[in-house]
Amino acid sequence: MAEKKEFLKGRKPVTFLDLFAGAGGISEGFLQAYTRDKYFKFVLASDINENCELTHTVRYNHQFGLDTKFLTEDIMSPTFIPHLLEKLEDQEIDVVTGGPSCQSFSLSGRRKRFDKRDNLFLHYLNVIRKLRPKYFVMENVKGLLTKDKGKFKDAIIHEIRSIIDDSNIPDFVLYLSKLLDKTASSFVKNCILTKVKIEVSEDNEAIMERDNFIAVLDTQFKSITRKIDYRLSKSNINIATIRHGLNLLRRTDERNAISAAIINEKTHADIDNDFFVNGFNSFLSMIDDSTIINTILSAIDTFTEFDHTSNEVKEFREMIKLYAYTLDETFDFIRSYAISDKSEDEFNSHLEAIRLYRVARPIVALSANYGVPQNRERVLFIGCRKDQQLIDDVPATVSDEEKVTVYEAIHDLDFIGNGSMETSYGKRRVIEDCEPLIRTREVQGRLSQSDNAHTFAEWSKTGRFSHRFTFSCEPFYVRSIDDLKNNLFCEEPALYNHQTSSQSDEVKQRLSIIARHGAYDADCKQELSELGLDSNKRNYTVLNPKGQSPTVVTMPDDFIHYAAHRAMTVREMARLQSFDDSFVFQGKRQTGGNKRKSEIPQYTLVGNAVPPLMARAIANTILQHIK
Repeated sequence: MAEKKEFLKGRKPVTFLDLFAGAGGISEGFLQAYTRDKYFKFVLASDINENCELTHTVRYNHQFGLDTKFLTEDIMSPTFIPHLLEKLEDQEIDVVTGGPSCQSFSLSGRRKRFDKRDNLFLHYLNVIRKLRPKYFVMENVKGLLTKDKGKFKDAIIHEIRSIIDDSNIPDFVLYLSKLLDKTASSFVKNCILTKVKIEVSEDNEAIMERDNFIAVLDTQFKSITRKIDYRLSKSNINIATIRHGLNLLRRTDERNAISAAIINEKTHADIDNDFFVNGFNSFLSMIDDSTIINTILSAIDTFTEFDHTSNEVKEFREMIKLYAYTLDETFDFIRSYAISDKSEDEFNSHLEAIRLYRVARPIVALSANYGVPQNRERVLFIGCRKDQQLIDDVPATVSDEEKVTVYEAIHDLDFIGNGSMETSYGKRRVIEDCEPLIRTREVQGRLSQSDNAHTFAEWSKTGRFSHRFTFSCEPFYVRSIDDLKNNLFCEEPALYNHQTSSQSDEVKQRLSIIARHGAYDADCKQELSELGLDSNKRNYTVLNPKGQSPTVVTMPDDFIHYAAHRAMTVREMARLQSFDDSFVFQGKRQTGGNKRKSEIPQYTLVGNAVPPLMARAIANTILQHIK
């Protein structure tokens, strides 16, 4: 492909990079998007898996003729950001996108500044801190909003608001020092100022400030213990717990190294779902900051010899809790001092100046609202740099009456048989009462009778890039990066990724019965059992041709075709995601067991992707707001 000069004329490029890029659903949508005066320039994508790189390289470098770069590296690697900056070559990035997993993020007692655990979204935000784009989009599953009764969502927003503008730090620290002179003890003042410095400093200085914080706590602890019986201060288990807990907090780097080694051993020994796993996990939890802090606090509360009414003990306890706060939570803690000083307006003014990003609220985006034939819900956190307009919604591009149905999306692919691979479009099956569902639309889904309107299937065949690109390289499939380097391409058929597995008569009968029932419910399971056709699968979903599909998954046999009573092909799944037919999913079609995680076959690439038409709507919203 080559970019059309008439498209580029009068339009300014907005640069973007796509982290956790996967197959490229976000990349696809952003490249489709444009306004009267702007379009997206695709600078770089990154993912840990080689097949993601292969799929991207074929699509964007060969088919599109772009010079987009790809970084295949774990974002948690200490060399990731240096390698990223090296590839960017000082190019400014306007927008960063990505969908990091948040599953392993710990809510209680978080020690963010030195946390080296598998917290992918924190590493994603480290990239944001380094690149400081005008906008960033972080997407995830909707269930994230209700996890831990909403605390998880709040923690993510705290992290985003903890990204600060370095240039305003001196003024804020000066204000804070004056405020605490009037409202706090010298111990609390030292702790709060040191805590802020931990969060805003570069790594080496932050480590020094961390040690200073623990030293201040240790001095306060010694002052408190001088007021109790000497023998208790040397022998009591609660006192020993507090003293040793402070020592453990001081040795963050050493504990991180131990945790990394144990996690590595767990992985190599494949420790999971066995009698070893609880012991390993228990030890990892024991040396985590959150457990250490909670244990210290419990020891303070349990030791009856302390005067728990004294300010010394109360402040000591509060400052230990402060150590675990994010910067944004630290700001919330400081607010009470500003309120007592009656300078909350001044505090808010400093806060607005020091926070680099604003985020209105999590946005729940339903893909069907953007012309995608699928009810896939994703939650979006759109971070807006403080010099940019706030984005609090991604407007729907279709009404409820205009939503694309499963039949409209894949009806023209219903000609493939059992155990077949089709490389050209064939004669389709016609279902008379579904034919009225095939309607002409604008590219983003709105119904239209104009000369430029097409059905969803026609858009998929002709592609959604004709406004910007012309083909200079036809789509092609290649099995591996080595084959790509050696020019070992397959022949160039008209249709890719349309292949079915060879199913036995037993499987075909089972799927036919489930399809007749319309659901894998109790009655269906009973009939299957009576016929000796039981299945170990927990769920099957029969697609409704007159509605939208559920969330597309990575397992092909989770869905049953509404008419053919078989598993779906990669191409059919891709249609339900709104990928063009010219988008070729590379590598193996599918793999079994744990290999699916490491090899990322075609079905996984499709199932994990953000629907391109939904990404296009997000991209257009950003283009309409960005300065």
